Order: sequence, then structure tokens, then C-alpha cells
Amino acid sequence: MLLTSGMLGLLYVIFALVLITQLNFGVAPMLVIVLGLAIFQYYTSDKLALAAAGAKVVSREDAPQLHDMVERLCGMADLPKPKIAIMDTPVPNAFATGRSPKHAAVCVTTGLWERLEPKEVEGVLAHELSHIANRDVLVMTVASFFAMLAAMLTRFGLYAGMWGGGGRRDNNNGPPVWLIIFAVSILVYAVSYVLIRTISRYREYAADRGSALITGAPEYLMSALQKISSQMTLIPNRDLRQVEGMNAFFIIPAKVKTFSSELFMDHPPIEKRLAALAEIAREMGRPVA
Repeated sequence: MLLTSGMLGLLYVIFALVLITQLNFGVAPMLVIVLGLAIFQYYTSDKLALAAAGAKVVSREDAPQLHDMVERLCGMADLPKPKIAIMDTPVPNAFATGRSPKHAAVCVTTGLWERLEPKEVEGVLAHELSHIANRDVLVMTVASFFAMLAAMLTRFGLYAGMWGGGGRRDNNNGPPVWLIIFAVSILVYAVSYVLIRTISRYREYAADRGSALITGAPEYLMSALQKISSQMTLIPNRDLRQVEGMNAFFIIPAKVKTFSSELFMDHPPIEKRLAALAEIAREMGRPVA
């Protein structure tokens, strides 16, 4: 994950240097704007995600069994108890969000609660708590910050090149500046798209391992992943489309169509996740489903 993040950062440093050498405008205003957006996203991530999902924070009186599960797992993982929310949808899934363990939320869908056994739900919850412990919201905010900066620089670069008198070089040699910026931005977008999704896949592997370590029983998460994946095919496309905006957060994407290449996926293929969990189970001396 660190290697991929470093590659992503280097990519945008090169991109910024190319833009600065090609265009005559200051970078400071754009840095302030993008940094402000990133900070806002970071500090409001839990509220924004729950609002986007249409999830409702529930009290112990509303969901006592769910609260008991989360409390028990938090005690095992040495984590403060997050806010607990329920998302009313038949799509079996779950997600976690929040900038830190002290400012976090865990959400399960009604579809997940109704379709999985309690031990399987615990495996899923432990996965989500691992995301919180690993501060994955911070990781993805940093990665997104570079992408936001690149997009902003590209937009300003195109405006400056096309409308600011910088359409061509002073000696009239070479292609127009805006064309150079456009070509560079396309390349940067393509590479960053792949790198950000690579980081996201590593996050899922790490959270799967975290679930196995917290519960001491990776077979329950394996069973949960298999059930969620198989049950997803039974959900009407209408319901899947309604929650697709949360796919980056979900434990398994609720997609009507999937990418054929792993490079473009933000979650690892279910087969690879199960294989990794099976290896962890063997290391722990646990049964492999």
C-alpha cells in the first residue's frame, strides 16, 4: 500500500511540475481550494457517507443485538465503540466510515442482518472495524487529494492555455500548450485511476486479515463473503442501482455490471479474498470451509 501510494504521489508531483513549467499561473490558490475540500471531506466523512446511504443511526433500544456484537468486537480489538447505523435495503452489505477510531460509524443493511448468521455478521463487523483501526478513510482521502489537485490543475491549465494567451509557445514551435496539458491530464487520469483502485484492493485484504485476527475465526468471514456474493445475484437490478453510489465503502460491491480486469476493480475478486482467508485459517489452525 505504501509503495502504491508513493507511486501515486510521484505521478502527481511530475504532473504538477509539467503544468507549472508550461503555464503562467500560480498554484497556491488551487492548493488552498483543494486542501480545503479535502479537509472538509475528511472531517465530515462519517456524516456524509451515512447521509448518502440514507442510513439511520440506531440506539441500543432499537438494535440491542447489533450493539452487543459491536461492543464485544471493539473490546477484542481495543477500539472505542463507533456509532451504529442501519441502512434499509434488501442488498446484503455493510460499510464503515469516519476519520478516526473516535469519530467513526459502522453500518449494516437490513438485507445483511436478515440473510446472515450471527457469527457471519460478526465476521463482517470485524472487517469494518479493521477499516476504522487502519484509518482507511485517511488513506483514501490522501489518495483522493492528489486526484482532486490534478483535476483542478488540469482545468485551470486548459483555461489558461486556451483563453489566457498561452495557446502557443513564444517561438511558435511545438504543439499548443492546451494540447500538451490535455494529453498529460489523460495519461495522469488513467494511471491514477489504476493506482487508487490498487490501494483500495489492498485495504480490503488488510481488513479481511484484521477480521480474522479480531474474531480468531476467519471461516465465518469466508462464509459471509460467499453468502453476500451469491445473494447479490438474487437482488433486483433496481435495488442494486439504488445503492451503487456506496460501492467504494461496501464490503462487496453491489454492481449490476462488473469490470473484466482486476486493474479497474476497487475490491479484489471474491475468489482471491477467499483464498487469502483460507491461508490465514490454515496458519491459525482453523477449519477451512
